[in-house]
Amino acid sequence: MTSGELRDWRQRCGWSQGQLARVLGVIPLSVSRWERGDRPIPSFLHLALAYLESKGDELKPRMRVKKRKEV
Repeated sequence: MTSGELRDWRQRCGWSQGQLARVLGVIPLSVSRWERGDRPIPSFLHLALAYLESKGDELKPRMRVKKRKEV
């Protein structure tokens, strides 16, 4: 899998970098580095993505909106 293929998969399936990182148990910076080609993509990732694709939105974590503190 190439960095472009990872980015295309993520966008096509509607995952943010943060959501994908959370479900894979890595930090969002790792996903960003894989997509930019700064770090090698783990060899198992295609298996994890196939599983996520088969489960659809069932496993997709919801993004939380941070509330601002009132002063």
